[in-house]
Amino acid sequence: MHCQAIRRLTRRHKLIGNNANVTEPTKAEVKRAKAAAQNEKKGRKKKDCLTGKAGKVITVGKKGVNAAGRDPISAPSARSGGIPNPTEEYLSQASGLPASTPTPQPILVVIDLNGTLLYRPSKKQPTDFVERPHARKFMEYCINTFHVVVWSSARPGNVRNMCARLLTADELGRVVTVWGRDKFGLSAKDYDKRTQCYKRLTKLWEDPVVKAAHPDGESWDQGNTVLIDDSEEKARSEPYNAITLPEFAGDVNEEPRVLPLVHDYLNTLVYQADISTYIRTTPFKAN
Repeated sequence: MHCQAIRRLTRRHKLIGNNANVTEPTKAEVKRAKAAAQNEKKGRKKKDCLTGKAGKVITVGKKGVNAAGRDPISAPSARSGGIPNPTEEYLSQASGLPASTPTPQPILVVIDLNGTLLYRPSKKQPTDFVERPHARKFMEYCINTFHVVVWSSARPGNVRNMCARLLTADELGRVVTVWGRDKFGLSAKDYDKRTQCYKRLTKLWEDPVVKAAHPDGESWDQGNTVLIDDSEEKARSEPYNAITLPEFAGDVNEEPRVLPLVHDYLNTLVYQADISTYIRTTPFKAN
């Protein structure tokens, strides 16, 4: 019993220098190792029962909680559109070979906020956010270079607060449109729950305001649209139009190269004849 801790203790003795004498642990050391192993096991068991691994849903009776003590994310009901899958037409087009263009094409860049560019530490302070490194410069560059839509699953008021944190009034005025939770087609019940939201890009492509933003009077589609989000699942309906970032949870010491890498990737996408074929073969990597 507890032999693993004892083996670690014995191994420690054997690894103290190449010329050190190999000694067996004393009875007192073995006793301490057993006690430490018991405490470690109790600690692991307590952690597993209360929190589990980060993000994992732990079932407590008929209700679940995740690592943050919140209710688990539930699937959208049929009234909210259910769980989407890519259409055969979408997959067929994305399966083509990528091809570059000699000149840059207009692209629609759909950008998420919370978890992607910002982190809100507390619901009690709805205007208090931590910015991902380079978040403001990144948004400024995107708005000056591409056609930008902001789309967040947060409630409209929170989306306005996040936009006010990141964007000047002039920049906000040049965003194609800003969408919040009210644009997902959720039922009233799902709207108020922690419901998994899906960013169906077809909803954007069909929107009159978004349609009118194409500079050449053409259509936005999978060939010229990219979604930037920290959730791969939200892009389920158009997976090859997504740049998925590591979730930003407020770590100001995060390696400050994530958004510069996205910047470079976007500058590659503008030279692609079809964004979905390129992302399928060369997906974005943050590391």
